[in-house]
Parts: sequence; structure tokens; C-alpha cells
Amino acid sequence: MLPKNNRLRIGSDFNLVTKTGARFTGTNIVIYATINKSNQTQVGFIVNRSVGGSVTRHLVTRKLRHNFAKQLPKLTNDLMLVVRVLKPQNDYTNEVENLVEKINIKFAKTNKADA
Repeated sequence: MLPKNNRLRIGSDFNLVTKTGARFTGTNIVIYATINKSNQTQVGFIVNRSVGGSVTRHLVTRKLRHNFAKQLPKLTNDLMLVVRVLKPQNDYTNEVENLVEKINIKFAKTNKADA
């Protein structure tokens, strides 16, 4: 389970990340990422009604939360991520791993440029 302090909950934070963050696109999900002011990674989820009914959307969110809890140690400590689900899928593990690698590569370059 994703710890509470690693969850993105405030609507203005969602807007900030989706409008100004870098975009990483997969087959079934899109991840927006930007630098976080606090020193911890926070993840939020957007699961639209087109994905399915309430039960399906909550199931998808739980699966993604579980996947990101596993990926949290691999991410740098200063990111805000918003995950937008495009299509329902049984297993998001491979897609999440691939996108997390892309995020780490992008923000490792950004951190080197800032140093």
C-alpha cells in the first residue's frame, strides 16, 4: 500500500503537475511528473469514468497504488507524479516499471544540469 504521506490529494497540486509537468506516455497510462518542493515523492491518480464503473475505477486505483508502492524506492525523493489511466488492464506492472525508468532518466539529467 502506498503510504499516506506519499499520496497526492490536493486539487491544485494535480493541476500544477498536469499543466507544467513532463509527460510520459504508455499504452494504458500517462504519467505527469514535476519536481516537488518537499523532499518526498507524491503520487496521485486520475481514473476517468470511461475506464468503467465505480468498482472498476477503484480496483484500477488500488492496483496502481500497489505498483507504485513497489516502485517508490526507485524514484528520486523530490517528485510529484499524476497517473492518468486511459484504459483498464489486468496488470500495470510492466508499464509502470518502464515509465518509472523513463522518469528517472529524465530527472537524473535535469538534476545533473542543475548541479
